[in-house]
Amino acid sequence: MRQPGFSRRSFTGGAAAALAAPAALAAPGLATTGAQAAGGAAAEVRRITLYAEELPGGLLGYGLERGGATVPGPLLEMYEGDTLVIDLVNTLDVAVSLHVHGVDYAIDSDGTRMSGSIVEPGGTRTYTWSTHAPGRRNDGTWRPGSAGYWHYHDHVVGTDHGTGGLRRGLYGPLVVRRRGDVLPDKQFTIVFNDMTINNRAADDAPHFTARIGERCEIIMITHGEFYHTFHMHGHRWADNRTGLPAGEDDVSRVIDNKITGPADSFGFQVIAGENVGPGHWMYHCHVQSHSDMGMAGIFTVTDRNGNVPGGPVPHGAPASGTSPSAAPPGHGHH
Repeated sequence: MRQPGFSRRSFTGGAAAALAAPAALAAPGLATTGAQAAGGAAAEVRRITLYAEELPGGLLGYGLERGGATVPGPLLEMYEGDTLVIDLVNTLDVAVSLHVHGVDYAIDSDGTRMSGSIVEPGGTRTYTWSTHAPGRRNDGTWRPGSAGYWHYHDHVVGTDHGTGGLRRGLYGPLVVRRRGDVLPDKQFTIVFNDMTINNRAADDAPHFTARIGERCEIIMITHGEFYHTFHMHGHRWADNRTGLPAGEDDVSRVIDNKITGPADSFGFQVIAGENVGPGHWMYHCHVQSHSDMGMAGIFTVTDRNGNVPGGPVPHGAPASGTSPSAAPPGHGHH
């Protein structure tokens, strides 16, 4: 299965916004989508179920339905002010947990053995994540909001820090948006985990495809033992919360290469092929020995008819690979 990302339509509000459901939050039984909240509706409490499951090749993964686990796990999205209630079902023969970065939670949702917030084999546990908007504290200091590119992962498989779970694929992306943020057409999750990309070996790196002009969102996460540098050919972004310059006076650096260490995460949006056109654009770790060992994939930008100059990925390029889809049932792939 290829992970082409979740295709969404970009709306700014009103009734149209209801059609642009964040990927994981459009699961059956959820009251309202985050996109509706972005259009002015009140913040919502949403509830989903995640399953921790074993996958072929010794991998482990999270999924939104039984039998649907993937590596990375499903993309979860919230808007500042939203609360997400997650029932984690453990189908494994070892204890598992769910630990999140970047949002608010009580100690009983920490997902660690120390806090007693793990799930024994065959069990289910509820984790609650909350978010908040920026504003001033009572003492006048500024409190930042929750918006950003974050991630979640196991914290108990193998060791009390979840080293075994992370190595085997128990991780996934979380995006928290500010109301009014621009929504992408497609989303791609890229995880540098030790010397793999999305736990795929060098000859099976994930490739992603978009048509020229589509707004693409990259969610980039690092796990494991090594520092990496993420570089994307032909495209660049602002080094800030969204990856988008806020205006002509935004002083954020525009970059195309970023150092990223274990548990770091960031994201950005680009317009596919803007100023450079269609082609097979490489992304890779720019630590030379790492890229030489295969930490590289392809971002293919087609023309509006779906064609690429020169045809298929040329011989000698990083091999085409697959990565499980994070989109729940009902969402199209492109």
